[in-house]
Amino acid sequence: MNAEKSVAQRHRVVVIGSGFGGLFACKQLRKADVDITLISKTSTHLFQPLLYQVATGILSTGEIAPATRIVLRKQRNARVIMGEVTDIDVENGTVTSRLLNQDYVTPFDSLIVAAGAQQSYFGNDHFATYAPGMKTIDDALELRARILGSFEEAELATDPEVRDRFMTFVVVGAGPTGVELAGQIAELADRTLDGSFRNIDTRDARVILVEGAGAVLAPMGPKLGGKAQQRLEKMGVEIQLNAIVTNVDARGVTIKDQDGSERRIESACKVWSAGVQASGLGKILAERSKGTEVDRAGRVIVEPDLTIKGYPNVFVVGDLMSVPGVPGQAQGAIQGGTYAAKAIKAEVEGKQKVEDRKPFKYFDKGSMATVSRFSAVCQVGKLEFSGFFAWLAWLGLHLWYLVGFRSRFVTVLEWFVSFLGRHRGQMAATEQWVFARLALEALDDPVEARQLAKQIGGESSSGNGKSVANAEAGKSSQQRAG
Repeated sequence: MNAEKSVAQRHRVVVIGSGFGGLFACKQLRKADVDITLISKTSTHLFQPLLYQVATGILSTGEIAPATRIVLRKQRNARVIMGEVTDIDVENGTVTSRLLNQDYVTPFDSLIVAAGAQQSYFGNDHFATYAPGMKTIDDALELRARILGSFEEAELATDPEVRDRFMTFVVVGAGPTGVELAGQIAELADRTLDGSFRNIDTRDARVILVEGAGAVLAPMGPKLGGKAQQRLEKMGVEIQLNAIVTNVDARGVTIKDQDGSERRIESACKVWSAGVQASGLGKILAERSKGTEVDRAGRVIVEPDLTIKGYPNVFVVGDLMSVPGVPGQAQGAIQGGTYAAKAIKAEVEGKQKVEDRKPFKYFDKGSMATVSRFSAVCQVGKLEFSGFFAWLAWLGLHLWYLVGFRSRFVTVLEWFVSFLGRHRGQMAATEQWVFARLALEALDDPVEARQLAKQIGGESSSGNGKSVANAEAGKSSQQRAG
């Protein structure tokens, strides 16, 4: 294990995670007399709320995921190192990270853990093979290839049942991500791809939004949830409430309805947006410190100043913190990261003692979700509105939080082309995007991975009894995405 020794004698701050919480914490400390080390397992700062637009061909990854090093290159007191954090020793003040099978130890005087969250399959992690989530760039690119690949398979299918399976898209979870994704898949089929195929009409595609609860966008209340549901249904999206997904496989999903009966939806392309699970670092913190607990989602139950019990120099922010009334959204992460950075800065400058810290207070700036082009729902305090003006507010807010002038400029151009016309500039998809997950799984079980690849690649019957995927081997990889 290689130990890293800080050459500077200044206060050492380690930030784990390059999301909203971690990045805003670093920026808040840009003029502080500290040395910052940002540790991240990815090289980018991901604007997660717009991942669904990458998945549906509106934006490229570059617009929503600038390189963290480039973002912080002018901040001389900050450095970035890549690696996945495997251990946090709060007693001795060190963080252990791993990159390419090599361990590195980084010492700290203050620590901000902003590791975020990942998709939760509620104990059914094998669902991920057939229904990717919407938490990473890999997820978005894989889903794009699966969406476009399903249309390609449908174009080649000769069996009506097989064609229908490839023309059916299931989105699990009617939260903001699920609503936005269902709406964009519907628009992709109705507008962008209309007339592009010869054997199928993409407007015949079925987009099904499945929700285990009894309402769409339940946290936003019945009024806005109802508005979103009406708009989706007008677009042709089928909404199935009180429907719990009990199984997902290559060919579809199994649904359990409120009356206890089960049924099948045959679908080649599925996406999961039904739940989140906090980073495993929460459990590590709980094990490493006495009295620290995590909730059911793995989030750390923090003190009023966002620290863990007994360690006032260890802050937990963003999706990893459990604070009543603070939703797992970008605003919570931004405000938490900023609060932690200000507390560290005040202590370093001698302006505030630990015992004098004021509790963290979350300022709710509202919630919003876009349903389709020119239509969104927005909630700011007691004010609720929907439609075109809500959509403009959604555009403005997301542009504001995009990092970098070029990102904002290019995004506006892409939105202009996509929303006012029919074209989408990011419609490329490759076989690797679909099967990369299986390649990783093959490291553990190559036989099972090959079987899954065959299933996902499509076993639909063509005229000669061979699968469409096998019959078209060597051609466009999009034809093998299922």
